[in-house]
Formats: sequence, C-alpha cells, structure tokens
Amino acid sequence: MKSGDRAAVEGTLVMSIQEKSEDKADVYGAEMQAYLRAGEEKAMALGNRGPIRFDAEGKLAADILDAYWRCGFYVFEGVYDATELAELEADLKAEVLDRLPVEEGAFLDAKSRPAIGVDCEAPTLFWAKPLGDPFGGSDLANGRHPVKMAEPVPDQSAPKDIVYLILGSLQFSEACLRAYGHPDLLAVAAAINGEDFVPFTDALFIKEPGLGASVAWHQDGTTLWDDDDWDEGSHGFNFMGQLYGCTAANGVWVLPGSHKLGRVDIKALVAQAGSERLPDAVPIICAPGDVAITNRQALHGSFANTSKDWRITINMGFHRRASVLGVLGGGVHAAPAVYDEKHIKERARMIDLAIDARRQHFPSEIPFDYAPSRESNEVISWQPGSKETLKDYNLRDMSI
Repeated sequence: MKSGDRAAVEGTLVMSIQEKSEDKADVYGAEMQAYLRAGEEKAMALGNRGPIRFDAEGKLAADILDAYWRCGFYVFEGVYDATELAELEADLKAEVLDRLPVEEGAFLDAKSRPAIGVDCEAPTLFWAKPLGDPFGGSDLANGRHPVKMAEPVPDQSAPKDIVYLILGSLQFSEACLRAYGHPDLLAVAAAINGEDFVPFTDALFIKEPGLGASVAWHQDGTTLWDDDDWDEGSHGFNFMGQLYGCTAANGVWVLPGSHKLGRVDIKALVAQAGSERLPDAVPIICAPGDVAITNRQALHGSFANTSKDWRITINMGFHRRASVLGVLGGGVHAAPAVYDEKHIKERARMIDLAIDARRQHFPSEIPFDYAPSRESNEVISWQPGSKETLKDYNLRDMSI
C-alpha cells in the first residue's frame, strides 16, 4: 500500500471497539445482506462458543470437544484481555503494518526504511487487488480454490494493490509470539492433537475496510486424504485470534461438519447454490480477543471486505505429530520436504520460544508445559537478540 493510502486508514486501525460501525451496507446488494444476516443467525445457534474451560483433571471440557468435532470449528471467547489486545495492536501497527513495502516490488516502507519481508527467502508477503480474489479459479496452492469469488469494484481512491496475508508472522512481532504461547491455547492444541503436537504455520490475515481481498472456498489439507487411517482430524487445525473481532461481512465462513466428508466437490456445491453464497455455510462471529479454532479439513472461505470494519486475524496452526512424521509435505507453505525428527524439532522451537517470551512478559501466569521439551530436558529461552534468529523460520513450516 502506498504511504498516502496507509495514512488515510491509520485512524481506522486504532479505533475503539465502541466506534466500530454497525452498518453492514455494501456493494453486494440486498441479497448479500440477507445472506449475511441469515448466516449470522445460524452461526449463533450452533452451540459452539464460550470461554476455554477445563475439567477437574485439567482436561479440556468434554462439551467443547464434542461441539468442535460436531461443527468443525469453535469460538473461544475472551482469550486475550484488553491489555494484551492493546499490546498486539501497538506492536502490529509499529512493527508490521507501518513496515510494509509502499507497493508490491518496493524494498522500502513509507518512512524509507527497509520494509519487512522483502529480504526473506521464505514466502512472506502476499498481494492482491483491492476486493479481489487472488486464488480462486487458479492453480495456485495445488489448485485447491477451484471457484472464483465475486470481486466488487473498489472505490476509485483505492491503491493498486494491498498486502492481505503475511506468512512467518512471528519473526516480525514479539506480541504475536507471546500470543502464540498462550497456555490455554496450547493446552487446547494438546487436547485435540495430543501432547506431542507440532506446529504447522503462522500468519496474519489483513482485511482492511473497503479493500480486503476474499479467500475462495477451499479445504486446507493436501496430502492425507487417501490414507488408510484418514479421519476427521488428519490435517490439523488453525487458531484464529481476532484483534478487532469479525463479522459476517468480513469474517471466515465455514460449512459445518464438512471436515468429516473427505474431499468436497466445491464446484458442484457452488453450481447447485447458483453463486458462491453457499446456503448451509455460516460465518465465524467473534468479539475482540476471541480465538476461533477451525479444522483445516472444513470447507471455508471469506468474502471481500466491503464493510467498514477491520479484521486482523492472528493465525496459528498445529498438527498431530503422527500426521507429519515421515510424511512428504504438500509444498503449499514451504518447499516439499520429508518431515523427520530433526525438522520437527527445529520447527517446534518456536513453541518453546513463545512459551518463555510469554513467561517473562506475564510472570503471574502459569506457563504451558510442552511435553516434547520436558521429556528431552531441553531448555530453550527467549533472550535479547532471539528475535534476530527467527528470520525465515517458516522455511520449516509443515504443510500437509
């Protein structure tokens, strides 16, 4: 985004929650508005939301697990408090948004400093046309986005291109790294993927008001669909932490239960619906500080953000160790590789660094005890200068 365009939206970025617009009017028209309202009503009736809760034995509450496996997603309410949200906002603005290249192909940010991501070997910054669909109907990401979403016409003042996705986000933001190490979230990861769970990838999704690109309907898994031991959790899950919350207009939509179906014929579903507005899909509705967990096998996507509300999503993915060990990766987030113990250990280092960075920043909080590190008696600590060691850590992302 060019410097003048970014300056024009900075005031919106730091808006308070009370100032957020309730107006859902957009260029999609009345039919789209009716679809958004109906989807929100269905989403709120699913019974798959509430705070993270554990039973007397410290296990994730059974009703939460049941709802997650039934729907393919769950909304954990109030995970990040106001203090942490303020730190995340300040850090993301100063260290990420203000440090983006002024336009695609540029090496400097709006203040003529070296921009983030431009010297990374790993895929980092992803650009799109405002309100566009950069993946739909293409062969990108192994062709898993077969149908293009509607592309509303942006305002004439819109920039030529925008950053809508940033991979390897933990190398740019210490606040995001600390958020990654949240003990309750890591306990949820252990409950769903086993105590020896491993990382997948991390990202920031940026849906600017009137600019944010769509993400065409897709399922994330690529490699394990035909395995004899495939099940509804084979391809892991993503946490989606919400800085400003998300609405039906700017949030991710999910087809409940689709994580159990194997590969879904997306083209057939869209053809049957007569448009990309799938009638049985529902939006993930979150308040600021909520974190949604979404099964990667669930059919999901999002519409272009023609609303007046920001969505900044802190994405954090995790796998079962058994799903990646000895497996040839799908090559979507990093180059194809067979994931051996050494690869897994090097990538899982981010979990330990996040836990220790959070421990130092929030000393009154009981840190998560990551079983593989405990069993190896290895201590990995966050120290001055540790951030500089994180460059291109996502070359070891484990995409299946």
